[in-house]
Amino acid sequence: MPKQKTIAATGNVLVAEAMRQCAPDMMAAYPITPQTTIVEEFAKFVANGRVHTEYVTVESEHSAMSACIGASAAGARVMTATSSQGLAYMWEELHIASGMRLPIVMANANRALSAPINIHCDHSDIMGARDTGWVILFAETAQEAYDNTIMSVRIAEHPDVLLPVMTTLDGFITTHSIDRAEVMDDETVSAFVGQYVPENALLDPERNVTHGAFAGLGGPYFEFKHSQRLAIERSRDVVKSVGAEWSEISGRPFGMVETFGMEDAEVAIVVIGSTAGNARHVARGLRAQGMKVGVVKVRCFRPFPYAELVQALSGVKAVAVLDRAESFGAEGGPLYLEVRSALYDLATRIPAVDYIYGLGGSDVKTELIERVFNDLADIAAGTAEPAGLVYLGAR
Repeated sequence: MPKQKTIAATGNVLVAEAMRQCAPDMMAAYPITPQTTIVEEFAKFVANGRVHTEYVTVESEHSAMSACIGASAAGARVMTATSSQGLAYMWEELHIASGMRLPIVMANANRALSAPINIHCDHSDIMGARDTGWVILFAETAQEAYDNTIMSVRIAEHPDVLLPVMTTLDGFITTHSIDRAEVMDDETVSAFVGQYVPENALLDPERNVTHGAFAGLGGPYFEFKHSQRLAIERSRDVVKSVGAEWSEISGRPFGMVETFGMEDAEVAIVVIGSTAGNARHVARGLRAQGMKVGVVKVRCFRPFPYAELVQALSGVKAVAVLDRAESFGAEGGPLYLEVRSALYDLATRIPAVDYIYGLGGSDVKTELIERVFNDLADIAAGTAEPAGLVYLGAR
């Protein structure tokens, strides 16, 4: 197995280290809490000559993604990072990046959106970008944030995909907390991501290409969108194969979904991001008391792993979905809508409850997770009806 070093570092530091090892040709940077230390750390690497990247400081997040789009279209390997209002400010550019099939990799520090003003964790920002055509990976820990960043480069640049990828980590919980992690040696990461050879570079004098053309009424816009759908569907197998390859190199498992206790679970929680650790901790204690509970963590959100989720949940009697974002006016939060859709075609209907939790960094106490499991146990026993949508822990 390649050489790895054990360090104690924050999630943001580990993402910056992964970016350095991937050696992008260009990074456009704009600070926003709690992402800022990613681009600060990377700036130090550039200043100290540890990476030869064109580091472009811009006046806004909109400009950051615009610069990334131009550099990627020109044929460069491009990376950046943002959070919250910054991601929202990029919104039109996110569609342009995916529509132009540009393999940009961006880290997002998941953070609440205003109003009211809040700088703490929830998934409102990233879920607002879920339909922009990007591949989206979630990290539970700093270690996963590091691994996901490296894998994102291979996924984005794969010839069957050629789509931008967002690698996300929870604001302050993962971005700023010091965690134990294994960092791979530079040579192994460099060999893993390889050298990017663009197929459609604007600055290739030997091959003329068009980027950003007009596709109005009667034009090929409809077909362009279909090609994006086909590309993100193809990315399913690419995400799995790249994850399996990195797992073999690093010794750390990767799955589109990852499970705990699902071999015999009668009830289960589906969760995404850092709260998966809380859910597993509570489930471990309840299983010691004889309760058959399980946890399903979704690690790849786009493309959504419907088949893997159905396989994990097909044996349970009730399921709860923990959503750290709202979808106002819908029947539940974004993750709940995906999970319920995935379960729709099962022969036996599985009762599902959506719990909106942790908005704006609200505490995710273990007793709240225990309450969810107890609610599910009552539903599974037939002594209670599914509650629909619950604001977990709200005053």
